[in-house]
Amino acid sequence: MTGHRSLRATLTALPLAGILGLALALPAGAEPPGIPDPATAKSELAKLTVAPEGSMDGYSREKFPHWIEGPDSCNTREAVLKRDGKDVETGSDCYPTSGSWLSPYDGETWTKPSDLDIDHVVPLAAAWRSGAAEWTQDQRQAFANDLEGPQLIAVTDNVNQSKGDQTPDEWMPPLASYHCTYASMWVGTKTKYGLTVTDAEKSALQKTLDGC
Repeated sequence: MTGHRSLRATLTALPLAGILGLALALPAGAEPPGIPDPATAKSELAKLTVAPEGSMDGYSREKFPHWIEGPDSCNTREAVLKRDGKDVETGSDCYPTSGSWLSPYDGETWTKPSDLDIDHVVPLAAAWRSGAAEWTQDQRQAFANDLEGPQLIAVTDNVNQSKGDQTPDEWMPPLASYHCTYASMWVGTKTKYGLTVTDAEKSALQKTLDGC
């Protein structure tokens, strides 16, 4: 597919260390970068390719190497915790020793990093079914560690686990006031990576964005 060929060129050129470095420079408490506004997301959604989901044949999380180490020895998870938290202090190993995190999916605040998961907004398995099966492992690694776009966010662990690999026609964050942002993040990520959407997925996203 043309989208995947252009994506291959784009992702091959992405310096992963540079991505991590940029994200670590963001102020604590920042939300994921690159979230389109709802109007832009609606326009992007209209341009996404609609196709049935692919199979899970050959899928493995190991094909999306994640939480890779950045230039300052902080891994991607630690970078997101530092970015998304408030008053975050870290030890010499980059792991947070204090801070607080507001999970936008459910409105809960946590003070222990162990209570948080880093959500892949577009789950790895969902990406596999919508185009990532055709990528190289390096491209999947870039996707799984993307700190330049709205693909990674710190949220309550059991909320993330309840989401699993579901798409927006199957699951949305418990906090309804975050649905517009979540739909925009989803569309922004699928647009960036040239991933497809199903009819049901597109319909659910369109309905959400129409109400923003």
